[in-house]
Amino acid sequence: MLPADIIGVSIFNPQTQDFQFREGPVFTQLLLADEINRTTPKTQSALLEAMEEHQVTSDGVTRKLPQPFFVIATQNPSSQMGTFPLPESQLDRFLMRIQLGYPDAQAERELLKGGDRRQFLGAIKPMATLQDLASWQQSATKIHASDAVLDYIQRLVAHTRTAQGFPHGLSPRGTLSLLRAARAWALLSGRDHLLPEDVQAVLPAVAEHRLRGGLDDQGRVHSLTTQLLKAVDVIG
Repeated sequence: MLPADIIGVSIFNPQTQDFQFREGPVFTQLLLADEINRTTPKTQSALLEAMEEHQVTSDGVTRKLPQPFFVIATQNPSSQMGTFPLPESQLDRFLMRIQLGYPDAQAERELLKGGDRRQFLGAIKPMATLQDLASWQQSATKIHASDAVLDYIQRLVAHTRTAQGFPHGLSPRGTLSLLRAARAWALLSGRDHLLPEDVQAVLPAVAEHRLRGGLDDQGRVHSLTTQLLKAVDVIG
C-alpha cells in the first residue's frame, strides 16, 4: 500500500486533456485503519495531516475532509512478523489507545453460539445523528476546569518530562488530549466541572501509548501511568 492509496491520486483524463483527482478512502467521516502497523512508515505518515488538520494535500492542492472526521486503527503486536512500529508523531495524534485483550468466558460463549457476525452488519442502526454528536462535542468543551485541576495536569505532564524511567515525555498535544478526554469523561458522568478523578480515569488510555509503556526487556507488561499516578500528588 502506498500513500496515494489512502489520500487519492490524480489521473489523466484523455477526453478532457487534464488531470482529475480521485479521492481515496480517507475522504470519509469514520476511517478504520485495520492493522495499521502492517503498512510502511511512509504510508502511515499519509494520515498525519488528515488526523491533525482534517485535510489532505495532494499535487499542491489542499482538500478538506468531511466533518466530523476521526480515525480508529488496530495494530498487531510488534513481535509479529511484518509489522512496522508507528512513529512517535503518528502515535501522538491518536487521542487514546484502548487494549481489548481476550473476551471473557460469557462473551466468547455468545460468539460460539451466534452466527456469522458479518451477517449482523446490515442490521446495525444509528444510535445518534450528526447533530447529536456535534452537540456532545460542543458540550464537552464547556466543562469547567478549575486552576487546581489544571495545576494537577501540568504536574503530571512535567513529571513525565523530567523524572527517570520515562523515555518519552508528554507533548503539548498530549497535554491537550488529556484535558479533552477528561472533560468528555466528566460529561459522561453527568457533571459540568472537572475533577482530578476524571483525569486519573482517562490517563492510562491517553498517555500510555505516548509514554511507550508496554513490554519491558523481559517481556513483562509494565504501566508508566501507574508509576505516574503514584508519584504525583493531587494537591501540589
